[in-house]
Amino acid sequence: MSKTESATASRSKKPSADYGAKDIQVLEGLDPVRKRPGMYIGSTGLAGLHHLIWEVVDNSIDEAMAGFCDTINVVLQDDGGCRVEDNGRGIPVDPYPSGPHKGKSAAEVVLTVLHAGAKFGGEGYKVSGGLHGVGVSVVNALSTRVSVEIDRGGHRYLLEFENGGKMKGKVGKVGATPARGRTTGTSVTFWPDPTVFLAEGVEFVSRTVTERLQTMAFLNKNLAINFIDERPGKERKETFQYKGGIVDFVKHLNASKEALFGKVAHYEEEDEAEGMQLDIAVQWNTGYYEGIHGYANGISTTEGGMHVEGFKTALTSVVNKYARDKGLLKEKDENLLGEDIREGMTAIISVKLREPQFEGQTKAKLGNVPMRSFVQKATNKSLAEWMDENPTEANKVVKKAVAAAQARIAAKNARNAVRRKTALSGAGMPDKLKDCSSGDPEESELFIVEGDSAGGTAVDARDPRVQAILPIRGKILNVERARLDKMLKNNEIQALITAIGGGVGDEFDVSKARYHKVIALADADVDGSHIRTLLLTFFYRQMRSMVEAGFVYIAQPPLYSTEIGKEKIYLKDDVAKAAFLSDKPNHKKEFQRLKGLGEMDWQELRSTTMDPLSRTLLQVTVEEAALADEVMSVLMGDDVESRKNFITTNARDVRNLDF
Repeated sequence: MSKTESATASRSKKPSADYGAKDIQVLEGLDPVRKRPGMYIGSTGLAGLHHLIWEVVDNSIDEAMAGFCDTINVVLQDDGGCRVEDNGRGIPVDPYPSGPHKGKSAAEVVLTVLHAGAKFGGEGYKVSGGLHGVGVSVVNALSTRVSVEIDRGGHRYLLEFENGGKMKGKVGKVGATPARGRTTGTSVTFWPDPTVFLAEGVEFVSRTVTERLQTMAFLNKNLAINFIDERPGKERKETFQYKGGIVDFVKHLNASKEALFGKVAHYEEEDEAEGMQLDIAVQWNTGYYEGIHGYANGISTTEGGMHVEGFKTALTSVVNKYARDKGLLKEKDENLLGEDIREGMTAIISVKLREPQFEGQTKAKLGNVPMRSFVQKATNKSLAEWMDENPTEANKVVKKAVAAAQARIAAKNARNAVRRKTALSGAGMPDKLKDCSSGDPEESELFIVEGDSAGGTAVDARDPRVQAILPIRGKILNVERARLDKMLKNNEIQALITAIGGGVGDEFDVSKARYHKVIALADADVDGSHIRTLLLTFFYRQMRSMVEAGFVYIAQPPLYSTEIGKEKIYLKDDVAKAAFLSDKPNHKKEFQRLKGLGEMDWQELRSTTMDPLSRTLLQVTVEEAALADEVMSVLMGDDVESRKNFITTNARDVRNLDF
């Protein structure tokens, strides 16, 4: 859930006054992707690297949603390539019928032409996640090699590409479809181009891959997705297949929490005339945070949309009506708010539709208005029936919502008390905050520093115009296990809320944040990692829009130092140390392990960790809300066994554990 932002010093070249037709470029074929890869895959870091896998896998998922595929294999090969196989219908290989590509194999067109595909309203797919026809061709453009095997009509066809999408030879038959295995299907193997992914390399992270594959298996009941890692030292095989579909998904997300009751409310609905389907599963736990996760045609809509709006509206109405009808709310009682009812809820809202309209290029929010009324109507009917049929569970839901309403009022009073205290004391900002002089949030940075001693060093190392320092004492409250009213009694959290501005919880307004870079600066050791995790939990749970806006960062202080001649060299971690020794095998000087920020003087802290021209930051992002929610619950919740299993399973991806 984070990506690296490395500092680079760049010099701008003054544009020439002699600007004419010679300066106009027309990019042909896949050249636009090579020129601006970030436009197509988001970044050229680890997130963009893994996006290549998603583009290929999503095509196989679309075959599964169309009813033609029940098995997908994803293999991380020992030569650095990734192979995705399915037993779908296979990419068509017959000649393209018309236009500038007439006569070429349809498969060649799909793999070499942007915006070519079968998902623009033809008869090939009723619903699909791929809408723009740029997926597999983008993978081709950003790979050194691509090999595609297609089984159709009893024959196996082979297409090969190299150097960013240049085809080797022509589409050719390489024999009959093997007697065993799939009779139809597609296998795509690609090797990412290391010259494109310079920032973080081309090594896939198995945990990142398996998390996404598991989600896809949950959303597509009975689909078997096999993950195989063939890389030396990372060998692993795992199959994801769920007969219960999203019911199993909800149980999985709640596994590290204490369920309010064992049952999962589940209902499905279809409107064939309008081409809409819904699949919704809901369960409550004893925790304090809601986890509503929306999907449209298998795409995670992290910002919600019409399907989520329809569900929330109906949920509030159904629970309040039930509470009134059963006498659990008296006439004098106010209606429960949606946030009260959703406390501790885990819900999966998966919809499918013919022509999804997504707001923004990231497909983060569903905009189809008819879907709102479709979901609302189905929820009004089906959830009301479920509550009537399960009165014991329904009563627990209402009682928990009533307790949440009481806590909400207590939190409001606590917020007001904090505001009154601040106003009476005349203290606009915490005493220990050393603020910056700039009033522009876009250029202002807040370093949250562990301890007063390190805070003092950071104050000396900072640029006082744009860098503010807030020391915190020890480890802040674990907000995963506390309601807001308890949090507001914690001095360190009060200081964070006041310094950042914008409020907290449901009232938080990211547009009022005083800093657009909030940076956790802690020691490069186990305690420092714990403090960073506590801070990230607070931001994710109580200021989530800060994370979504990309305002939260993790500083990267060095773990080691050594000397080359009279020059002191700093190394971020064990990986950096190993790379250094690989480059300089005859290095004789000892390595000093830096136990804490206090061991560095202010000049060292500035040059290694705080100076924008030489530092490295990790920007924290939320790409998959359900996965982020699960990780926070596992790492910071009460279930010790789940936490132990998570750490054990992902130990081989150690370079990402700090994220």
